Amino acid sequence: MKKYIRLVISILILILILASQRLLQFVDLSDYLSAKVLNTIQKGLIIACGTVIIIQIVRIIKTNILKRYDISIENNLKSRKLHTQINLLEKVVVFVVVFIGIGLVLMTIESIREIGIGIFASAGVAGIIIGLSAQKIVGTLLAGIQLAITQPFRVDDAVLVENEWGWIEEINLTYVVVRIWDKRRLVLPTTYFLDHPFQNWTRTSADILGTVFIYTDYTISFDALRDELTSLLNNSVLWDKKVNVLQVTDSKETTVEIRILVSAKDSPTAWDLRVYIREKMIEFIQKNYPDSLPRTRIVLENKKLSTGDFSK
Repeated sequence: MKKYIRLVISILILILILASQRLLQFVDLSDYLSAKVLNTIQKGLIIACGTVIIIQIVRIIKTNILKRYDISIENNLKSRKLHTQINLLEKVVVFVVVFIGIGLVLMTIESIREIGIGIFASAGVAGIIIGLSAQKIVGTLLAGIQLAITQPFRVDDAVLVENEWGWIEEINLTYVVVRIWDKRRLVLPTTYFLDHPFQNWTRTSADILGTVFIYTDYTISFDALRDELTSLLNNSVLWDKKVNVLQVTDSKETTVEIRILVSAKDSPTAWDLRVYIREKMIEFIQKNYPDSLPRTRIVLENKKLSTGDFSK
């Protein structure tokens, strides 16, 4: 609603400026402003209002398109893809419109008209100069455009970055905001994602595997553990009923390593499922196989002493 109000206000201001041009023809303001200066101000205001109107129209179109694609639902891969593309495309269009608007305003002022003409006529030379003097800025902008085209991640993708896992909350031309699982925000430049590896847990689908490691004594019954794991998963709404595996992955001097592999619909659910399975499996071992908990053995040999040894 705010965008519509801003658009209406901008159009009304533009109409007032255009109407004032007609009215000022009948008013003599030569004592205060010359006709040339007044004409320059009017042209500048018209261009500024036109720029604002175009930006508001672009944002309204974006909002109306994105209304049809809800990213709050579970199967939202297509919606997240469109949200990412359209949001970045909007930012690029707004940047270009503002850039052109500034150039047109400068061209209306005679004293600095060459600057405005230079913005358009010398775009190649300006690009080289800007590229040499502001490589990081230009590189960051180009990285943002590249992310919009290639889409290594999308809005609301689950990622692991800088040893922190969270969700892509906001994608801009120069930076990306990652919402960490504990509600912190990690802000990274767009160039980071082109220069450093990162994990995207929902690149093609949201489902993910989770692992749980348990260490027990050699006397544990693996079949009993498998039966208990299956029972726990069947009674849990967190499991997506795809992966249910219990394997002995290592054996050491005092313990065996048991790896449990389970699946869930997304990374937060997988985390909750892992915590739940770990807790319940430990409780099962405590109640049913207490002697199979990890332990250290000491063997004491009792040698019989002869009566001759006591006499000594």
